[in-house]
Amino acid sequence: MFKLLHISNKGVVRHRLNYGINVKYNILRRMSSKLANAYQPKVVEHGKVDKLCSSADMKGKCKPGTYRMLLPPPNVTGSLHLGHALMATIQDVISRQKRQLGYDVLWIPGTDHAGIATQVVVEKKLLKERGLSRHELGRDDFLKEVWKWKQEKGDGIVEDLKKLGCTLSWDREYFTMDERQAYAVNEAFIRLFEEGLIERKESLVNWSCTLQSAISDIEVETLDLKGPTELSVPGYEKNITFGRMYDISYRIMNVTEPEYIKVSTTRPETLLGDVAVAVNPTDERYQKYRNMPEVLLWHPFREEPIPLIFDVSVEPEFGTGAVKITPAHDRNDFDLAQRHLLKPIQVFSEQGLINDDFKAFSHKPRFEAREMILQKLAELHLLHDIHDHAMQLPICSRSKDVIEYMLREQWFLHCQSMADEALAEVLSGRLQIVPPNFEIEWQRWLENCHDWCISRQLWWGHQIPAYKATNCSDGKTIWVAAHSEQEALIKSREKLGSADIALARDLDVLDTWFSSALLPFSASNWPLEEYKKHYPLDLMETGHDILFFWVARMVMLGLKLTGSAPFKKILLNGIVCDAHGRKMSKSLGNVVTPQQVVQGASLKSLEQELQAAHKAGVLSQGEVKKSIKGLQHMFPQGIQECGTDALRFTLCSHNIKSHFINFDINECYTNKLFLNKIWQATRFTLGAAERLNMPLNEIETMNQVPLGKWDLWILSRLADTLKLCHESFEKFNFHMATGALKNFLYSNLCDVYVETCKRNINLQKPEGYIHCATLATALSWSLQAMSPFTPFVTEELLKHLPPNIDIDLNRFHDVQLEKEISLILEVCQQIRQLKSRNTISKKHDPHLYLYGHNDEACNILQPYLQEIQALTLTNGIHLKAIKEKSKQHLNLFSTAGHLCSFGISTNDSYKPSLGKSSSAHDINEQKLQKLEADLKRYRMRMDNEGFRKSASQEVQQKHAEKIQQLEVEIEKIKSMSS
Repeated sequence: MFKLLHISNKGVVRHRLNYGINVKYNILRRMSSKLANAYQPKVVEHGKVDKLCSSADMKGKCKPGTYRMLLPPPNVTGSLHLGHALMATIQDVISRQKRQLGYDVLWIPGTDHAGIATQVVVEKKLLKERGLSRHELGRDDFLKEVWKWKQEKGDGIVEDLKKLGCTLSWDREYFTMDERQAYAVNEAFIRLFEEGLIERKESLVNWSCTLQSAISDIEVETLDLKGPTELSVPGYEKNITFGRMYDISYRIMNVTEPEYIKVSTTRPETLLGDVAVAVNPTDERYQKYRNMPEVLLWHPFREEPIPLIFDVSVEPEFGTGAVKITPAHDRNDFDLAQRHLLKPIQVFSEQGLINDDFKAFSHKPRFEAREMILQKLAELHLLHDIHDHAMQLPICSRSKDVIEYMLREQWFLHCQSMADEALAEVLSGRLQIVPPNFEIEWQRWLENCHDWCISRQLWWGHQIPAYKATNCSDGKTIWVAAHSEQEALIKSREKLGSADIALARDLDVLDTWFSSALLPFSASNWPLEEYKKHYPLDLMETGHDILFFWVARMVMLGLKLTGSAPFKKILLNGIVCDAHGRKMSKSLGNVVTPQQVVQGASLKSLEQELQAAHKAGVLSQGEVKKSIKGLQHMFPQGIQECGTDALRFTLCSHNIKSHFINFDINECYTNKLFLNKIWQATRFTLGAAERLNMPLNEIETMNQVPLGKWDLWILSRLADTLKLCHESFEKFNFHMATGALKNFLYSNLCDVYVETCKRNINLQKPEGYIHCATLATALSWSLQAMSPFTPFVTEELLKHLPPNIDIDLNRFHDVQLEKEISLILEVCQQIRQLKSRNTISKKHDPHLYLYGHNDEACNILQPYLQEIQALTLTNGIHLKAIKEKSKQHLNLFSTAGHLCSFGISTNDSYKPSLGKSSSAHDINEQKLQKLEADLKRYRMRMDNEGFRKSASQEVQQKHAEKIQQLEVEIEKIKSMSS
């Protein structure tokens, strides 16, 4: 038996590549000889979840340092979606790779209470199941129901993350409303309040009349309406039409003849709150009013004058060039009114009803009042044209109500000074954003950072630690912030100089983003000093859509409350869409969960999940119908089982830094088949070792083994693949790493090297033993490199392979050899393509005839004839010089690149179908056209002066070589038809 050279096995093997990296795989395991016939994800993953998700088990002995991350906390509103799966997979891949390099990784898990989202979904559930509103249930009992929901969904999210293979530091798990987090949130509020950065004031906010709460900008969706559109609005039996422009006249008071100024508006119901009409001072239509000391207009409903004002912000091109100013319900109007010292007038109540001040319309819902107002204007002859108008309508993403901009007294955090510091962190280079093009977005948000409304009129959330203190003696009131009523009482007595104090705690809760912004340090037990052991984080990875709403606020509050930025680097991933680039939504029926992809799902089960969501009150019947229709279109045969590893590998096969990531389930299934291909290659290797009676666990080194060219080639490809993987990890280009691994394992190892090995292994030649050892080495090292992406299948396969084969990859990376083998593979590809097009198989006894274009070509091809025969699936191979060519016995003839031409002979069982007799000629003609087009393109590039000046000598030399090769092949293919 052929013996490999051994060295003593020292356990964990390290080798230094010439790429300047240390690679270590801590995989001490027993080898197993049994491997199932095929890859079955469910079987492979069974029993591995807890083991592979324990980060403590993966810590290496040699630690170059710590590496810290925090998982963006999923909301406790349901199961993980594909966006969560993408983020979690990316971070787990980073964690696993860092552990391979020896880092002690801290990756903190947690879940977010998601104030509005969770309250809405529990309210729907209560109404559906028990017919109760939260107000009927009462605050305390309602919060008990929410905590029950949180327990159920929070546990499900943790289970989903573990099923995904995430190696989180589970001993550090938090919930944003647990006791420790609640204390940190209160402490942050108190410090910011006492520094004067948090203030209670009246200002304009996004208001949801259905929720009766202020909401964040991120919870406002914008509907682009092209014209009149009927929409269902909560609280209204009939649909409401939007997308119309109304021209309304205001009568000018202080003129002798009746004059009117016409304004255009899409919101006539806000006319009640108009405090002025504004025009641009440069608008010639209104020049005559510029010289008048004052121009007053008569308000038809309040029956009082309002001024005509001039402001450069008014766009003369919009409508009539005159706009109504309603500062209590429009952001731009609010800013303009402040410049002109105009007092806002509130039209709507918190419920969206007309206020008592407007008797004729009081207590009417706003969109019913709209019709009444339009009717009254028509009677007064003040309503003119009504015409179609494209507009953007703000919608509450939670309640689907139309947003009102309302003046409300709320808590605001002054952000500009903190934003300036956060901007300086990036501009100075201390904080890096990947990809860097988002630095422009960062600058745009932070250079003009408005005050942040941090209060919400909800029951679920962190109740604001602010108390209104009243001096019972003189009625004077102040606000104080404190951890407890007792602490608030002490502060109030000191500030008011009285012992007789009445306290009332604010019932509002804090915006969820406020508590989330503290997580990099609050999750490590801030404000206690121990947080410094784990702060700052090394990386914050999340979606680019929350760059401002979460990431920037973490930086602002981190700098303010700890004195340093909360992380060193920001990695932003794209938004997951479906295969057609559409955002995933219920109406399209293209929403899938990670577990549906992993386990597979029939169309019936997908429909049943939607019906269950309707039964729980989460989805309306209308939403269910739309979703089912979309599902039937997207997944008529359901979803095929793909497994966790294929899901993870597919997610990372996209450029995660792209703006959108189009996830295709078919691609995911293809990757499952790819993993089965690797499985079969491992089975082949184990079978080969068994036939050769060769114990794989005795293979300890490949450094001094007499390897053949194909062995050297596959190890060179391995070296290059590992190098590319390392570079890809450094730049977060995971798609390049997965691409390199897939190309190596599928195209190089399985499709080429395994096929070239079979003959020598089957004949038990000495070379067969080397092939088997080389296969084991290539599989072991490449699978270990792939294990961050596909932990379950690689863990299973690596049980059967020697874990620590010592190999100095520096000496195996051979660019010249790879170039030579590439020429051979190109020849094989051309031959296989022609066979495939003409449906020639083994039963036709195909024999291959190679005709070298010159002596040098023959010399190159001669050593590889055995492998060419194996790779082209032919029964015999013959090499001759081109001058000896004879086409009489050949069924097909063509060129295979610049090295050679080739012909194929078959037995009499091969009968070309109708039209096939001319197919060879047609194929050669098509090939000739393509070759000539390629030659023209290369020549044009070489003739281009700019290319000659900018391209390196190496690139220009490669172009010149390619031109020569194309010329040779064109000459040979032309000679065939002569």
